[in-house]
Amino acid sequence: MKIAIVEDDEIQSRSLAKELGDNGFTVLQAFDGAEGLKLVERERPDLILLDILMPKMDGMEFLKRLRESSGGNDIPVIFLTVVKPDDDIIRKVAAYHPAFYLMKPDWRLEDIAAKVKEVLKIDGERT
Repeated sequence: MKIAIVEDDEIQSRSLAKELGDNGFTVLQAFDGAEGLKLVERERPDLILLDILMPKMDGMEFLKRLRESSGGNDIPVIFLTVVKPDDDIIRKVAAYHPAFYLMKPDWRLEDIAAKVKEVLKIDGERT
């Protein structure tokens, strides 16, 4: 299964990529929202890990465009961010149906990999 990581922090992205790769996923990476949208349209991953604060296109705009595109409505998205959700963010996020909204400081890499498996309904080590 393919996972796209759209995250401008290269250290964070590479750490996530290693953890997910070690769990048997094929990992695709983009370091800004515009690059990420092109990657997702080209590769059609099974799930997207998405930051909110990024250059060129933020995660909210990315998700809006993804959901408006043909074939982008059914890809699960997990926001992984440091942005604390306020009422406006919650309203915007709910409109575009991400799978989860996770705060980076609260999640270890292995927990994120487990959440990806949960969202994709993968049991144990099988990917």
